[in-house]
Amino acid sequence: MVADRGQPRTAGGGVPEDPREELRLGAFPYLRGGVQFRVWAPRARAVRVSLTGASRSTFDLFPEERGYFSAVVPSAHPGDRYRFRLGGRRFPDPASRSQPDGLSGPSEVVDPSAFDWSDSTWRPPPLPRSVLYELHVGTFTKSGTLDSAIPRLARLAELGITTVELLPVSEERADTGWGYGPVFSFAVRRSYGGAPALQRFVDAAHGIGLAVVLDIVFNHWSGEAAFLERFGPYFHPRATTPWGPTPNFEGPGSDEVRRYFFECARAWLRDFHIDGFRLDAVHEVRDRPGPPFWAELSQVVRSEDARQAKPSCLIGESDLNDVRILRPVSDGGWGLDAQWSDDFHSALHAALTGERQGYYADFGPLESLARAFEKPLLLQGGYSVFHGRRYGAPIGNVDPERFVVFDQNHDQVGNRGDGARLTTLLPGELPHVALALLLWSASVPMLFMGEEYGETRPFYFFTDPSLRSGARVQGGRNRELRARGYRRMPPNPSLRSTFDRSHLDWSEAESPRGRAFGRLVATLLALRRDLPALRPGGRLEARAWEDARLLSVHRETPQGAAVLLANVGEKPARFPSVHWAGRWTERLRSGSTSDPAGPPVEWSPASQSSPLLDGRSFLILAREDRPSRSE
Repeated sequence: MVADRGQPRTAGGGVPEDPREELRLGAFPYLRGGVQFRVWAPRARAVRVSLTGASRSTFDLFPEERGYFSAVVPSAHPGDRYRFRLGGRRFPDPASRSQPDGLSGPSEVVDPSAFDWSDSTWRPPPLPRSVLYELHVGTFTKSGTLDSAIPRLARLAELGITTVELLPVSEERADTGWGYGPVFSFAVRRSYGGAPALQRFVDAAHGIGLAVVLDIVFNHWSGEAAFLERFGPYFHPRATTPWGPTPNFEGPGSDEVRRYFFECARAWLRDFHIDGFRLDAVHEVRDRPGPPFWAELSQVVRSEDARQAKPSCLIGESDLNDVRILRPVSDGGWGLDAQWSDDFHSALHAALTGERQGYYADFGPLESLARAFEKPLLLQGGYSVFHGRRYGAPIGNVDPERFVVFDQNHDQVGNRGDGARLTTLLPGELPHVALALLLWSASVPMLFMGEEYGETRPFYFFTDPSLRSGARVQGGRNRELRARGYRRMPPNPSLRSTFDRSHLDWSEAESPRGRAFGRLVATLLALRRDLPALRPGGRLEARAWEDARLLSVHRETPQGAAVLLANVGEKPARFPSVHWAGRWTERLRSGSTSDPAGPPVEWSPASQSSPLLDGRSFLILAREDRPSRSE
């Protein structure tokens, strides 16, 4: 050691037995100087930290309980690069906040408290009143950075979107990847601008009224994270996922692996003011026996919410079709606020496109789409053609607003052979009808980036061109696509051109067609916000007439009622029956974005007339029963 640079001292405080209790991991600068380092390395006899830069030297870390090593190095500063030395080898920090020189380079000491936030009064909207917008940073703008995305946010807020949902931003090998191959779960990807850029992005979003939800991957690591096993049993000894090793949540040392991810969640909430998480593939973890990992994570997040006096949301992507993930932890559930509904997407997609391959085999009739409006999970324990067995569990009386619905997203577009968006798969004005159906749902709607102006460029699966496993990845995906009935194979995901072809074309947003899409989205979202009938907690009834290709979705609260009538067929058609009475106002019709679009009209149950709709069109009518009260 170098004495004149200051001797390290113990971090102190001890290691809490409960992994849900806070224990700072990685490198933490102190306000008065010095940096605390802590790492979990039960497989090491001794750990040293090697610093570069102005603090260049090597220091011993002191052993703590359960395999931790820590020390406070007075001479270390933010900006210093460091590695942990285990035996004769040096490795980056498993809880690194920054990898400026790549995955195998040294970690960087980052001071998240240096950012000057301006959102002290910010509070996100309640999830039932939210409209999400899924965004992949790398293809959202030409330069693919968080800073370049900021100027585009104001337009989203003007349209009525409330929440941006970022695809994963954690550091991975693939600068051109989707983000689902994490290596450093705590670090913001350097190609996106690193930690300061994410702080600027969130602060700017909050400044114009947009919440930011982050997609996080806690169910697996990329294969490039293999160095973690040098420190301790981070990986499950037997289980794995299709995308890489799964975390060890149930074997020896699993409490500390859980703690690693609990601290990671705290860091996103605390250091970056994130408003919630979309939890990737929650069904892929192995966590028995013992408490469910996701239930413990929800408790950690709720504890942090209380500390910050600001609510955050937890949205799970689940392939289980089981609403136990939404039940409170006290009732044996996982305590999540909402879950994605792939069933709603599949019902809408199959009904409008006619596709039946792969998982669309369980969907298709308009009646399935009508049921999806009322119960967003359709597979509730009955026989599934796609799965070849009974699948799912009864949904019960779970409120529709506990589900996030969409007509397309990164998975549903990017995992096709052609990367085609719904905009290019549907003829004529049917994409407008799809938008109206989505935004009329009583669930929480989510748009996929570019959908607000009718983007036509494809969105492919893409990964790092330098990835050694690129050929294997492409071969595996092609086999899966053929098994799902696709004949057109996607371009090589490892080619840079595949990534480049997936960028948004913002010139489309300024075209007459793009502006019409934007006006439609803005009008539909204004109706969703302002019509009393569309408030959360009301009644919803959907009906389908298969032969005529007609669908009605009726929503009602004590303050009023509204109905969306959709003709998804090619020919004009009149609704065969009218089952509502009173004085109705036409609020929006396909091809028009004015509000209201026509004079009041009257129908009664005995009326022989009913609305006539052109093919591939929709009509929205509203009836206000009594003046709405301010909320």
